[in-house]
Amino acid sequence: MKQNVLITGCSRGIGLEFARQYAEAGWRVLATCRRPQGSSALMDLQERHGADVEVHGLDVRSAEDILNLARSLREHPVDVLLNNAGVYGPEDQGLGSAEPEAWIEVLKVNTIAPLLMAQAFLPNLERSSRGIIATVTSLMGSIADNGSGGYYLYRSSKAAVNMVARSLAVDLKGKKIISVVLNPGWVRTDMGGPKAPTGVEESVSGMRRVLDGLTMRESGGFFHFDGERLPW
Repeated sequence: MKQNVLITGCSRGIGLEFARQYAEAGWRVLATCRRPQGSSALMDLQERHGADVEVHGLDVRSAEDILNLARSLREHPVDVLLNNAGVYGPEDQGLGSAEPEAWIEVLKVNTIAPLLMAQAFLPNLERSSRGIIATVTSLMGSIADNGSGGYYLYRSSKAAVNMVARSLAVDLKGKKIISVVLNPGWVRTDMGGPKAPTGVEESVSGMRRVLDGLTMRESGGFFHFDGERLPW
């Protein structure tokens, strides 16, 4: 029986690469993004893999969208829920530049959506023999690692989603559902830019290896794509 992975933010970058690698590994991929028809690469992936890649429109900022998708997929077990969708926010996030409205938009995508996805798709995860909620975070969300300051909106949203994932690990322990956060590294994507040292294929391959090796003992952990455990 095929394993199922549900991924947010699949139009490009890390999410698209997760979809590609899981499809090529023989998984059934439930790929989501805001405007599927605007991603020719995602449409090509669906065409190549047929029924093994389902593409769904989803704006993770919308609680209604999330619930509607959960209703439409209620018969699908989900073995891995991959909260990948994320935004950086305004370019200037230094002291004195923070705008409340922009901050709220970053929090909606980076922090609130992963919890809403976990809540909505918990019945699907319970139908798996090894359910995993994996949330793509950033080392910039590590309080212990912050020695440079700034980036208030992005840093705070990632620190907050780390706590969301840790609480999920505690609350879902009795259901044997694993929750972790993954740092993809500084990756050559639209967000990371061309000077980033890590290619998207290397990053995603590493994160998949981490997920493959997880047990309940690692639930609640914060992992680099190479498997290193990171400081909170």
